[in-house]
Amino acid sequence: MTSGQQAARVAIVTGAGTGIGRASALALLCDGFSVVLAGRRMEPLEKTLEQAGETASRAIIVSTDVGDPASARGLFAKTMESFGRLDVLFNNAGTSAPPVLMEDLTYEQWQRAVDANLTGVFLCTQQAIQVMKSQDPMGGRIINNGSISAYAPRPNSAPYTATKHGVTGLTKSTSLDGRKYNIACSQIDIGNAATEMTEPMNAGIVQPYGEIVVEPRFDVEHVAEAIVYIANLPLDTNVQFMTIMATNMPYIGRG
Repeated sequence: MTSGQQAARVAIVTGAGTGIGRASALALLCDGFSVVLAGRRMEPLEKTLEQAGETASRAIIVSTDVGDPASARGLFAKTMESFGRLDVLFNNAGTSAPPVLMEDLTYEQWQRAVDANLTGVFLCTQQAIQVMKSQDPMGGRIINNGSISAYAPRPNSAPYTATKHGVTGLTKSTSLDGRKYNIACSQIDIGNAATEMTEPMNAGIVQPYGEIVVEPRFDVEHVAEAIVYIANLPLDTNVQFMTIMATNMPYIGRG
């Protein structure tokens, strides 16, 4: 895409090098979007671009640390330089801390999760609002990756759970504060999508009652389909919160 060329529909996907981000970015490209693939490491982003096939001509990759203000600004500057507008931001990038006792977590482990999962969503949302309120036509859509952990924690997951609860607060605030700019904000809460991150579930993970249990997972393509559905809604319609999960994962009731 040449500098300054305007595309019909433009999306940014953070954490686009793996898992949910990769699947969602590829699905948006297949649906006709031009997509900015953002992530910390170039090699996974390049692999996503390779998998895009013919649709790769509508994608660019931008090395981005979403928790760093200058890096976040650079991502949106590159998007505008390349495509001229922004219609959808999928705040997907995130990380977890080691599953150790809360009292044994280091400050660095805590801060790393906060920077990626919460501060990164805030910084990218700020940049998206500034773009979306200034473009013509005004407006756009922001989709936040929440998690089942935005409602219910796993054992030894305080940093991840706390930050995902924070994402819910940002979703609500963005939904309210974005109204005057015709900006819709959604949150998708995902439980046990089959990605590299959830691979350990096949061997079993610890439950609140102490046992190790194999947990069911579901095809990540269903998450990507949900992202495309939300992204295509008119801006006068919003999916405020969506939960998509493996039917038999231990979440509803007592397990």
